[in-house]
Amino acid sequence: MSTEVALFEESFISPQVQAALPEGYTVRPLRENDYERGFLKVLEVLTEVGTQTKEQWLERFNYFKQHNHEYFTIAICDDRQNKVVAAGTIFVERKFVHNNGLVGHIEDIAVDGNQQGKKLGLRIIETLKYIGAKKGCYKVILDCSAKNIPFYEKCGFTQKEYEMAWYVPATKAHL
Repeated sequence: MSTEVALFEESFISPQVQAALPEGYTVRPLRENDYERGFLKVLEVLTEVGTQTKEQWLERFNYFKQHNHEYFTIAICDDRQNKVVAAGTIFVERKFVHNNGLVGHIEDIAVDGNQQGKKLGLRIIETLKYIGAKKGCYKVILDCSAKNIPFYEKCGFTQKEYEMAWYVPATKAHL
């Protein structure tokens, strides 16, 4: 067991998913030193990440840590290289509907381009669904591009509704 600070308790990680990973890989909560292990580099397969200093990284990590009943970011690591190779997050939203129910929102599923074909994306989704169920969510949802619908259907999701987005103009983003 590592002495590094983890984002949340290890008990939220599925032992079945851990056992299904390729040899030498580990799924676990995000850790404070994953900045050096390439966590942000993995996210670059999704979108622009920007440049963050270690101080900025720790500020966001510590915010998530203080709210670790809502934010669950996980990493899959190649332990032989001490490197993050896949990641994902589930955010738990509190609702008034469904008897003050909880909804899990899956975000930022990323697998390093050199790690494709090892079912790491599937393992990330399985882990996040496990966390959502363990937290008592009545549903877990995500947004994806049309080309990824078949993958998420294989993960047990069904298509429902449509996503809409409004991006705040850059000049008004920090009002």
